[in-house]
Amino acid sequence: MKIKEMNEDSRPRERLVKFGVENLSDAELLALILEKGTKQENVIEMSNRLINKHGLNKLSDCSLKELQEIKGIGFAKACQILALFEINKRNVLSEKPRTFISSAKSVFDLMNEKLKDEKQEHFIAILLNNRNYFIKEQLLTKGVLDASIIDPREVFKPAIKNSASRIILVHNHPSGNPEPSKEDLEVTKKLFEAGELLGIKVLDHVIIGRDKYWSWKEH
Repeated sequence: MKIKEMNEDSRPRERLVKFGVENLSDAELLALILEKGTKQENVIEMSNRLINKHGLNKLSDCSLKELQEIKGIGFAKACQILALFEINKRNVLSEKPRTFISSAKSVFDLMNEKLKDEKQEHFIAILLNNRNYFIKEQLLTKGVLDASIIDPREVFKPAIKNSASRIILVHNHPSGNPEPSKEDLEVTKKLFEAGELLGIKVLDHVIIGRDKYWSWKEH
């Protein structure tokens, strides 16, 4: 059914006017951004499919090329989706004070509460701009850190997508002892070398233990 054929109370624009933008569903909000569907589905059906299948989080991480590979999303709609998430990101950043990462201790202060009670190892990249201001944290893997399965392309992909020029590697030791294992040191060396090749500097690798930390840079 085309949008024009729908009852007025079911159309996104009319619902926005009548009930307020805050009462629209995620799919209705996305439909207002995309404006038009395809011959096979109207824009609300398309928006529901995109959110149900991919989720807003995955859509926000997609590149222009990746979005265009999704059924029903051409160049124009891909640009609209990217613009939507980018303006939201900028709005969030404008409201929050920017975090400056000056040392391994500042990384520990930022991540300790989040990681100290985790029962599995979480391997995270903290993305920074060229002045060491925090852009984003990205979970890379969960489970025991294994140099043989760490793919540098996947580690640096979020940095490239978010235009980060520097990263700090972080992971936790559920045992509480932050001393690095042989695997930890192998992973660190591998990713420092990859960062040099890609032009994305790895500043440090910080291991979080029970209220203490170990830093590659400090050691």
